[in-house]
Amino acid sequence: MADTDHESRAHREDADDVPETGEVVPGRFSSDEVFQRIVADADHEITSGFRELFFSGVAGGFAITITFLLYASLSASTESPVLAVLLYPLGFVYIIIGGYQLYTENTLPPVALTLERLASLPALVRHWLIVLAGNFAGGAVGAVVLAYGGVFEPAAAEYALGLAQNGVETPITALFFKAAFAGLIVAGVVWMDFAARDTISRIAVVYMAFLAIPLGNLFHVVVSFTEVVYTMLAGDLALTVGLFEFVLPVLLGNTLGGILLVTVVNYYQTSERRLEIEQFENVRRLSLREMLLGNLAGRSYVPLVDTLEDFVRDPESYRILVPIANPRTETALVEFACALASTREKGTVHAVHIVQAPTNRPLDDGDRARITRESERLMGDLKQQVGREDVTVETSTIVSSRSFEEVFDRARRTRPDLALMGWGQGRLWNAARAERPLDELTNRLPCDFLVVKDRGLDPSRVLLPTAGGPDSDLSAEVARALRTDAGAEVSLLHVVDGADEREAGQRFLAEWSEAHDLDGAAAIVDDSGDVEAAIESAADDHTMVLLGATERGMISRLVTDSLHLDVVNDVDASVLFAERPTDRPLAERLFGSGRREQSGEGSDR
Repeated sequence: MADTDHESRAHREDADDVPETGEVVPGRFSSDEVFQRIVADADHEITSGFRELFFSGVAGGFAITITFLLYASLSASTESPVLAVLLYPLGFVYIIIGGYQLYTENTLPPVALTLERLASLPALVRHWLIVLAGNFAGGAVGAVVLAYGGVFEPAAAEYALGLAQNGVETPITALFFKAAFAGLIVAGVVWMDFAARDTISRIAVVYMAFLAIPLGNLFHVVVSFTEVVYTMLAGDLALTVGLFEFVLPVLLGNTLGGILLVTVVNYYQTSERRLEIEQFENVRRLSLREMLLGNLAGRSYVPLVDTLEDFVRDPESYRILVPIANPRTETALVEFACALASTREKGTVHAVHIVQAPTNRPLDDGDRARITRESERLMGDLKQQVGREDVTVETSTIVSSRSFEEVFDRARRTRPDLALMGWGQGRLWNAARAERPLDELTNRLPCDFLVVKDRGLDPSRVLLPTAGGPDSDLSAEVARALRTDAGAEVSLLHVVDGADEREAGQRFLAEWSEAHDLDGAAAIVDDSGDVEAAIESAADDHTMVLLGATERGMISRLVTDSLHLDVVNDVDASVLFAERPTDRPLAERLFGSGRREQSGEGSDR
């Protein structure tokens, strides 16, 4: 179990208090109540960050070393198979009671969350991989200490060498099914752990259950991995042989046993009322597509209130999503979105008011109703102010303890063509709370993004610096829309490294403007080689500057406050940052960093 959720477990000790009303208290939790406790705990686990999960997994893997040490030592010193395994469960007791992460335990809580369509399969796989890597790292460290630290007595060391060899010599089919029964036992321990009302009962359950693994000659994947690493270091077992002929079949058996034989069975013995508790009253379940393919964050159901009704996207419409924090002060942003949408057939602007709920106290029904009524009133006033006959304006409200991440959840749900956001004091960027690293979140953009530094949003004279690339293509689309709707005068700026490159720069702008339907735009070629200085100089004669992202990504640097671009603060014009999504392979999304890869075209400007 994740060590990030000790508080949720502490209340178990008080679960058998007799209420003052004198009503009869059931002697045990119902299956629905156990399931509710498991899902509430899994909610915190699956949204934990990499560091918390991994190092909790390392602690769990190292604790398994205690089981390996005691099992080998006692087996070498006694001929009784029962006495030899008496202390085998000690490492598992440390893990369960100490709240460490163990891979085989995670075949129950996160899977239950996924079955309820509250977390996606990629989120589940990510969680499993991090915990398993941590367990293996901790077990490997323990194996190194046992192999080279002189901890084992000679007889125990000799016995320990035979444990992994015994696993390798066991037929793969037998390994798999023995591991499946072990997986059943471990996942069953988790279910009973949540059903227990006191610590003594929990320790007894853990001890008896894990005692069955060595007595039944069953296999646990983390113990098996630790045995393999030890035998590789102190004996002559090849690591590849140990992994593929021993550890891998055990891993598959543990996983399948935990999921099919316990999780699914226990899930389907609960009733349809299993999640009818306050924490999940206003959740949004993932769609089948989201559950199978999307949203590595997992927790898409966070909003306490979401007034968006069943959404059906018109494939012929051009939609602009405008998330705002204050409808009173961000009217100009929605009006600007309407101006962009007006140049498209079936242009639609969806303004969503994101209200950040307090994290230190829950909202009751009265609070939710009051916040929703006030938000709907404000959004109604905004809709009247920005209303245009040539643009459809929609509004909705989200009440959530997060703010910034809701923008991405809403964009993935409604699939807009463009998301338009304000940047600056009091905007959503300043409350950018998210359950996962912001750089990873912002580099998986669900649509085109346009972020506005508002200094009046006067589109009469627009400056578009460009060096090519997809983000400058988005800037060109915005420039064309402003020229069509507001009669904007568009100037193109291209910076080259010296006077001998001016002619090439002029050819580039001529070809680029023609390719992007910006014929007639003024062409400015600056040969100073200083991009920022050139933009600042040209911006003096313009009211708006359109900037495309660099290869590192503009949005991620805005959010993490790592954007070092003096032009943003030095010009008097409004500044618009444009960024397009980049295609990233699934493997990179699961394991890669949040940084965008450099493209061969060079950075946009």
